[in-house]
Amino acid sequence: MRFSTLDEWLSWQESLHPVGIGLGLQRPGQVLSAMALGTPAHTVITVAGTNGKGSSVALLESILLAAGYRVGCYTSPHLLCYNERIRLNGVSVSDDLLCQSFERIDQARGQTSLTYFEFGTLAAFDIFARSELDVAVIEVGLGGRLDAANLLDADVALITAIDIDHTAWLGHDRETIAIEKGGIMRPCLPAVCSDPQPPQSLIDLAAEKGAPLLLLGSDYHYVEGLESWQWLSGKTHRDALPLPALRGSAQLQNTAGVLMVLQQLAERLPVAPQHLKQGLLSVSLPGRFQVIPGEPVTILDVAHNPQSAQVLADNLRAMPVVGKTHAVVAMLADKDLPSTLYHLKGVIDHWYPAGLDAPRGADSETMQQALPDTDRAFPTVTQALAAARSQAQPGDRIVIFGSFYTVAEALDKAV
Repeated sequence: MRFSTLDEWLSWQESLHPVGIGLGLQRPGQVLSAMALGTPAHTVITVAGTNGKGSSVALLESILLAAGYRVGCYTSPHLLCYNERIRLNGVSVSDDLLCQSFERIDQARGQTSLTYFEFGTLAAFDIFARSELDVAVIEVGLGGRLDAANLLDADVALITAIDIDHTAWLGHDRETIAIEKGGIMRPCLPAVCSDPQPPQSLIDLAAEKGAPLLLLGSDYHYVEGLESWQWLSGKTHRDALPLPALRGSAQLQNTAGVLMVLQQLAERLPVAPQHLKQGLLSVSLPGRFQVIPGEPVTILDVAHNPQSAQVLADNLRAMPVVGKTHAVVAMLADKDLPSTLYHLKGVIDHWYPAGLDAPRGADSETMQQALPDTDRAFPTVTQALAAARSQAQPGDRIVIFGSFYTVAEALDKAV
């Protein structure tokens, strides 16, 4: 074996490919073929989109596990531990399992160069193929069409909310970005979109591909109540459903799309009403409007683009506090900082911008320039959080957002 520890493997992978992000299916596709992983025996659900991917994957996993199925999940990025990216039946895989898979990939690739992300994606496919699963839920890392997660044909494709993000790779408008996301659709196989206002380009692309595209608001609907909700599609009704355990105003939109995916798989993977309810009540996902009780209350959210910032603002308004709201924010430099922060200015009383020690992380000066009314910026999230805590009074709350890296640093400091 080339390396004996997971840390050694990951460190080597970070420098193996000339660039950190190398979109394209040819290189990882060659390795996939060499490993004979292209046609899995289990059902595959692929999830793409700008916002709501992680929540949708968590909902699918929770419901399918409640129904008794053997479920694999692949997500990225991770918060605290790389192993979080690949789960078997709700449990992160071990270092040994990852190292063994990396060795098989290394042997199969020959002289083919792979990125850090491509190594991880192929490892997920390899581990899932050896685990006798019923279903694998695969989250796209970036875009869809050229993302390594798109190497497998999805039995059902789910496309969540589409917004402007990763413009250097995906384009500068929703119509262009939707084409990249829609690349996960396949001819004659169903696709579900949970964006209530899908770009026309996505609808046109589905027609070109011959992929049946099921849309929120026309092919399926949901009706929200005070303590429960209803899901409808044609003659199929799911009544008196419990609200999902995930917090936030967008979660019913995400959950409605998930139920439509499960509806497409009902003959292959039936889910009884009691298992659906159990899955909705038990789902969890760190870093998505994650509320940590205490004094002051702390809220963690990975919101990092305008659409997700608007959702975060809506969620904060829906959960008012008697005191002030303090915000610790650190973001990647290639994000739309002004537009993202604009959506939150009406709900934040005190800002603590911070530099982010991460690839492409914005430094403290850049963050302060995006918030010109603030008096001070901090070199790190840890220092900004300490300052927010020192200023917070009883009845106040602290919100930490802007990136997975931001939330991970806060969690690492035992928020």
